[in-house]
Amino acid sequence: MGSKNKLKRFKENESFSNVIQPEREQLTSGSFELKGNWNTKFFKNNHPIVLELGCGKGEYTVALAKKNPSKNFIGIDIKGARFWRGAKTALDENLTNVAFIRTQIELIEFLFSENEVSEIWITFPDPQIKYKRTKHRLTNQDFLNRYKKVLSPQGFIHLKTDSEFMHGYTLGLLHGLGQEILYAHHDVYSNEYSPKEVTGIQTFYEKQYLEVGKKITYIAFKLN
Repeated sequence: MGSKNKLKRFKENESFSNVIQPEREQLTSGSFELKGNWNTKFFKNNHPIVLELGCGKGEYTVALAKKNPSKNFIGIDIKGARFWRGAKTALDENLTNVAFIRTQIELIEFLFSENEVSEIWITFPDPQIKYKRTKHRLTNQDFLNRYKKVLSPQGFIHLKTDSEFMHGYTLGLLHGLGQEILYAHHDVYSNEYSPKEVTGIQTFYEKQYLEVGKKITYIAFKLN
C-alpha cells in the first residue's frame, strides 16, 4: 500500500464513528472514559463484548458481528490503515455492533475493566518463532495474565492459526498452567465437530493457506 493511500485511510479513520484511537498516555493515566463503560457509552446496550486481537483488515470482526447481532465486537490492531477496510464495511452495512481500536494489545487492561469482556479471538497471529521474540507472542503467559484481568469468569479465548508451532506452544503452556481447554484440533476442516464460527468464516489469507494445503488449527480455552 502506497504512503499516499495510507495517509488517506488514516484521515478517513479519524472521521469514522466506529474507530477509537486513544493516546498511550490517555490509557496509562487512567483517563480513558470508555473503560468500564463500553456498553453504556458506546454500544448503548448490555450485550456481551467480544474482542479480536491483531484484527488486521477486520474481516473476522465484521463477519462475527453479522452472524451475532446480539453481541458487540471490537477489533484491536496498531495498524489503522489495515482495519480501515473493516471499519468502512461495518459503517456501509450499518453494523452498530462493531468498533475498532488503534492501539497496542499489551494495553488491553487500560481499555477494559475487570469482567467487561466475554470472549477473545486471536486469529492468525505472528507466531514469533525466534526465542528472543517470545515476549511478543500473543499467547505467552504475560499476555494471558492481561486477558484474565478483563475477561468475565465465564469468559474464554479462541486461538485460530495456520501455525502448528503456535498451536503446540499454546497447548503446552495451557497444560503446564493447568488451564481448562474446551476444544482443540490441529485440522479444523477435517473435523465435522469443529465450531461453525471457526469453519464458517475465512479471512483472505486463510483462503490462501487452504489453497496450498496448509492445515488450520484451533483451540478454545478458559483462564482459571
